[in-house]
Amino acid sequence: MERSLWGHLPLLMRSNSKESVEYILQALWRTRKTGLDPADRHIVRDMLQLENDSDLDPLLVCLRMLIRRFVYENVSKDDIHKLFPTEVLPELQRLLTLLLQKFQREWQDDLLKDQVTLPRLKAMTWDMANQDAESVDPVAVINLKLQNDAQSHSGELDVKFQLAQDTLETMLSSMYSIRDQLSNMDETSTRHLSQETNVM
Repeated sequence: MERSLWGHLPLLMRSNSKESVEYILQALWRTRKTGLDPADRHIVRDMLQLENDSDLDPLLVCLRMLIRRFVYENVSKDDIHKLFPTEVLPELQRLLTLLLQKFQREWQDDLLKDQVTLPRLKAMTWDMANQDAESVDPVAVINLKLQNDAQSHSGELDVKFQLAQDTLETMLSSMYSIRDQLSNMDETSTRHLSQETNVM
């Protein structure tokens, strides 16, 4: 199926300029999570002098696949030509290679911004309290201060929750299991490092 999609790339030659193809690639990257809206689709159709979406859609799929492979596989400048099968016209390969190189750094920076950054634990306090006036069973009240380092939502967040004894025991059991797994990973990596050192 991918091979048949490449046959739609020559439609880009219908555009009036390199800037038109540049606009199309940028619009596809900008809308990588949402898809092109009707206004963008109309602009692209006009640029390529296409009558309807049935002509446009296979080209857009092909370009999205090309962009995705280029960016997510971190293709080097010298290897861009390997993304294209031989049936793609050489002048089209040159144009797309030039534009992909132009946007590579910007798009990879965008990818880094898109990555999810989980908040990290900055501080933890706890106290004992009664759940409510009628209950005699005490609960642990845990206060967590989390630091979010993501660029879009940086700052501190306070989280407060209660744990009864049975829930606390379950949580502690899980935490011990996590600790043991982390210890095993540390031992394995230390052993691996010492083996590599011995080989040198």
